[in-house]
Amino acid sequence: MSIFFRRSALFSLSLMLGAAQAQGPASPAPVSPAAPAVMAPGADLRGLWVDAFGPGLKTRAQVRQTVDDAVRMGVNTLFVQAIRRGDCLCLKSSLPVVTDADLEKNFDPLALVTELAHARGLKVIAWASVTGVSNTAAPNSNPKHVTRAHGPQSGKASWMARRPDNSWLEGRDGWLDAGIPEAAEYMAAGVVSLVRNYPVDGVQLDRIRYPDGGAWGYDPKVLARYRAETGAKGIPAGNDARWQQWKRDQITGLVRRITLEVKTLQPGAWVSAATITYVRPPVPGDRAGFRRTRTYLEVMQDWLTWMNEGLIDLNVLMNYKRDGVNDQAAWFDGWNAFAHSVRARQDGQSSGVAAGTAMYLNTPEVTASQAARSVQAGLGWVGYSYRTPTLNVFNTRESAAQGLTAVRAVLTAPGGVLATPVRWDETAPTSRGLMGRITGTPVPGHHQVTVWQGGKQLAQSLTDGNGYYGFLTLEPGRYEVRVSGQRWVDTVPARGVVRLPDLLVRLPKPVAMPVQAPAPLPEPVRDTDTIPTPP
Repeated sequence: MSIFFRRSALFSLSLMLGAAQAQGPASPAPVSPAAPAVMAPGADLRGLWVDAFGPGLKTRAQVRQTVDDAVRMGVNTLFVQAIRRGDCLCLKSSLPVVTDADLEKNFDPLALVTELAHARGLKVIAWASVTGVSNTAAPNSNPKHVTRAHGPQSGKASWMARRPDNSWLEGRDGWLDAGIPEAAEYMAAGVVSLVRNYPVDGVQLDRIRYPDGGAWGYDPKVLARYRAETGAKGIPAGNDARWQQWKRDQITGLVRRITLEVKTLQPGAWVSAATITYVRPPVPGDRAGFRRTRTYLEVMQDWLTWMNEGLIDLNVLMNYKRDGVNDQAAWFDGWNAFAHSVRARQDGQSSGVAAGTAMYLNTPEVTASQAARSVQAGLGWVGYSYRTPTLNVFNTRESAAQGLTAVRAVLTAPGGVLATPVRWDETAPTSRGLMGRITGTPVPGHHQVTVWQGGKQLAQSLTDGNGYYGFLTLEPGRYEVRVSGQRWVDTVPARGVVRLPDLLVRLPKPVAMPVQAPAPLPEPVRDTDTIPTPP
């Protein structure tokens, strides 16, 4: 969610800014108000993203100012960027500390912001950029940073996501590939260490996907693993549906692993994801339509499954649209409506949903309108961001303090979503389940795991590249787990996740995936649809 955008094949920053400046301060497009919706978990969330790329978290004085500003604004939750690019604005994680000349020496921003925010009645969600780990314009200089041993010049030890031509940069950014088991283990450990070492109310997974463009995952190690697990031959084409599904499984497996680990430590912690909503939305309830979107086909982010299987508690849509530009107001409302329509989990509970809006691309009036429409639709609301709260701040026409004052005035005006303070006291939807790991096989990934009770199969999943599996929406009781000829019986608690002993498996390889027809093309984009790509 950083505002440091990259040139991509579809959009450019200059085009985006040119369109925004040409239209002047945007006014809300006429949009029919949505009918009042049933409240879902997270509907009382009123949040603010606080990023780590500028002032706000780097000194004790900045943290105090940030919390004071949040209280005056009336939000009840801070999404605080803890993991920035393979590093942390904290002192007690498995990752090295951010190298930044502006960061106060011997200072732990996450510890202080959590302490001060909790004292004022605010929740703190530790926001983590999961796969995005480097930027060539601002590299981390710590010798313990992941790019020292596993960066683009590390040969076979590299963990970077790569295109077919072996290139690894998207703009100036480098991403880890979730299809490399060691990289996935590293990423999961970094996020889980935040919950282990800090009293945060949850974590938010950002950049939990492949980069834009679709043609990623071509590191030789990843291709070899794909062939070993699926029985595929050669190098898959970008639109090979089996290849795309396998890559989606890697991202989903990483989400599953993180959530299982978090829930073993803190069952009530919120696990959130900042999710992609590019271009046109599916119609409400159209799950097949979701599988034709860029979210699903290009960046391999299946947040529909994450919600259904309880792999995330809260879906915060990065619904970054500008009312008054083409069809973007309708897209904004449409993505909100779709996410709300698919919030039901397979255990009968509901996933939380909130709309994240691009304050930095809009006038305060548009921000207020989008926030109001989100809340009216039964969703929570989160604004991006504290550092750039208006388009004028983004364009350096006013200071951040001036922008914050302007947007606060409209959000807290009579009828605004922050006019009356709302507390967000609810705990996350109940997670009940189990997790385990298979060992003993040279190919630990892509084994099918099933859960049985009373002679009936209730759920199934796949092991990830490290052999981990798990389920989060089971009812309390005794279950039998079956994987590769092995069986295990254990009890799922009323709340939380039980960890099973490792299961020894000696099969030579998992079951091959069937060959599939080429994947459909994602929703086309017109040249005039200038939507910035969230990193």
